[in-house]
Amino acid sequence: MDLLIKSGRVIDPATSFDDKADVLVINGKIKAISKKLSAAKNMPTLDADGLLVIPGLIDMHCHLRDPGDPEEETIVSGTRSAALGGFTSIACMANTLPPIDSPALIKYITSKARMEGIINVFPIGAVSKGLKGEELVEIGRMIQEGAVAFSDDGQPIMNSEIMRRALEYVRQFDATIISHCEDLGLTKGGLMNESYTSTVLGLKGIPSLAEETMVARDIMLAKEFGRLHIAHVSSKKSVELIRGAKKEGINITAETCPHYFTLTEEEVEEFNTDAKVNPPLRSEKDLEAVVKGLKDGSIDVIATDHAPHRSEEKNIEFGAAANGMVGFETALALVLTELVGTGFLSIINAIEKMTVNPAKILNIKKGVLKEGWDADIAVIDPNAEWTVDVNKFASKSKNSPYHGWTLKGKVLYTIVGGRIIVKDGKLAF
Repeated sequence: MDLLIKSGRVIDPATSFDDKADVLVINGKIKAISKKLSAAKNMPTLDADGLLVIPGLIDMHCHLRDPGDPEEETIVSGTRSAALGGFTSIACMANTLPPIDSPALIKYITSKARMEGIINVFPIGAVSKGLKGEELVEIGRMIQEGAVAFSDDGQPIMNSEIMRRALEYVRQFDATIISHCEDLGLTKGGLMNESYTSTVLGLKGIPSLAEETMVARDIMLAKEFGRLHIAHVSSKKSVELIRGAKKEGINITAETCPHYFTLTEEEVEEFNTDAKVNPPLRSEKDLEAVVKGLKDGSIDVIATDHAPHRSEEKNIEFGAAANGMVGFETALALVLTELVGTGFLSIINAIEKMTVNPAKILNIKKGVLKEGWDADIAVIDPNAEWTVDVNKFASKSKNSPYHGWTLKGKVLYTIVGGRIIVKDGKLAF
């Protein structure tokens, strides 16, 4: 696919490029980035004057529910939803039915994604068979089939010896373990953040200590046995532990999600099940610490943790409702509105956390606007205001607490391998 993108503000955090320029795409690859490039005869041209031209976004933590629950999401619906959010590559977690814990299931995901997905899909393999935390999977063979990382996300690896062995094993392949940090003994029966609010609502609380003790354990293991990525960081102390570990030179990275820098536990005061997530929404002080962690680099990545659920799993009594919210179609706008628009992050730093940083952690050749690289590109109107309407989501699930929010920043074009898959903010086919 050939294409010329004209006169946009081209931002590439990997090369620190930020200037008005044209981007020439030939055969799905970036051919040149320069001023006053010319299109060949009959070459499609996209006028990006006044728009941002950035690397296609990369989400290193999402749930596509395949195999297992096509009513919640499929590779088709999930990749369409992600494309509308500006994502050109996503990495899907292994807590499906059955779990993605074998080379055959990794191959199933990669093959199905090639046939049915409209963006790049990279599978994350389970760490343990059946997500039981007892026996390691065939990590080497799963990497051969396309696994880009390993995680029992949705469940912590409580057994420290299993975690140690996993860290040692993946180190041989320069891969990483993504850790869901939760002490189940401290979270059992919990429904929201443990606080004054949980007491008033009569809901059993989940202390931030449940996350923090496991973050501390995993940092100690990573110090001895290899690189580690910490998922969905939500608490002040977790950020402080990660910051300290990085200063010590320990090879760890970390992510947070938009809901941890835009929402607090107060969101559940009306028993709003769309705000029920794990780890739970926490206090204003925790939110401020997460923002600070993003700003100073303690937190490397902004991921969605896109977790679709059927309405019957959410529109029920709070205690019985499933954890999770969808995030593909709101993530970038939340970042632009709540972090960039408020001055907490520069635009180049924000984009870095959603492109080149996750690409580096997953060891995938994506997230860069550079000659010879795949033309995976998002074109954004940073000034466009829009109102979130979950009924317009391409995702099969509508469980978002952002319904009705007015956000600034709209994805107009998403381009994968030079092919326009989102045009004027709508799916192109």
